[in-house]
Amino acid sequence: MTEYKNIAAIPELTLNNGVTIPQLGFGVFQIPPEETRVAVTQALDAGYRHIDTAAAYRNESGVGAAIAHSGLAREDLFITTKLRNGEQGSPRAAFEASRKALGVDWVDLYLIHWPVPSQGLFTQAWKELESLYAQGLIRAIGVSNFLPEHLDELLSKSTVIPAVNQIEAHPTFQQAGLAQKSRSHGMAVEAYSPLGQGRDLENQVVAELAAQYGATPAQVVLAWHLGLGNIVIPKTVSPERMRENLAAAQIKLSGPDLARISALESGTRIGADPALAAFTQL
Repeated sequence: MTEYKNIAAIPELTLNNGVTIPQLGFGVFQIPPEETRVAVTQALDAGYRHIDTAAAYRNESGVGAAIAHSGLAREDLFITTKLRNGEQGSPRAAFEASRKALGVDWVDLYLIHWPVPSQGLFTQAWKELESLYAQGLIRAIGVSNFLPEHLDELLSKSTVIPAVNQIEAHPTFQQAGLAQKSRSHGMAVEAYSPLGQGRDLENQVVAELAAQYGATPAQVVLAWHLGLGNIVIPKTVSPERMRENLAAAQIKLSGPDLARISALESGTRIGADPALAAFTQL
């Protein structure tokens, strides 16, 4: 087993409201609820301090149990969760349910999970998030899967600019235009499925760079995200891979090598299309 010693400090980004977020976090998407406590405990032991969950994942209580038994100060952790699509009409109650499941007094980042434009509720939901933010129950509010047209509508009716837009982003599906637009309004870009759910790790360019840098393909792709300024939240239930992913912070790709990975864009989306997605997540 490879040992990762002297792991570099996790880089942090400062959001548009001054709150800092660890740029490399741990995602729990598709981790079964009964396995989440162990996985998050192992992630915290490995050195992660940023945990990303969602009400739709049905594992917030597992995250909360790991936090409670970690012995870590709440102030040293950054916890993200998300509003389910079917609860956009009752975001305050949904938030309180998430907060209770997590067992925390506040949430660091709360996101509208999908715009669901067919519902026509996301701007109304955002107003409630602004209120929760003003009360200090959330340190930063943001969105997920918002396309340019959704951002335009939200910004035209909001007081608080989202701190983050969390989007599907990986070498073969980068959404560079959406990322640029998000950043132009002061939003940080957070990448989910950052490794293309493993598919992008088999690319020849990634393999060549891994050999060149003495790294794994996953570390190279994560280093590419970090080099672009993305927040990234890889998921794994393997303690070895948790440490491996965290060690990607040690790798600094050159400009030309960043460009080689950026040239892998194929326009192939893995997840749902936010323009059409209308599932409730309930």
